[in-house]
Amino acid sequence: MSKSAEKQALSPSHWQSLAKAFSWRIVATVTTAAIAYVITGEIDTALLIGGIEFFLKIGIFYAHERLWLWLT
Repeated sequence: MSKSAEKQALSPSHWQSLAKAFSWRIVATVTTAAIAYVITGEIDTALLIGGIEFFLKIGIFYAHERLWLWLT
């Protein structure tokens, strides 16, 4: 097996990267919403911040993951 084929066989698929990004976003969003609630004392504001952060950062993480794999 060539070095390139071996690297490709061992690297995560796009679906694996997406699943990893999604599971991490759940953990990170709950943390962000909790911090926002502690600071603001408002559940609506905390959920809004968490919701925005969830959708924005999942895409950023996925792009970062794929770029990282492409560079290494």
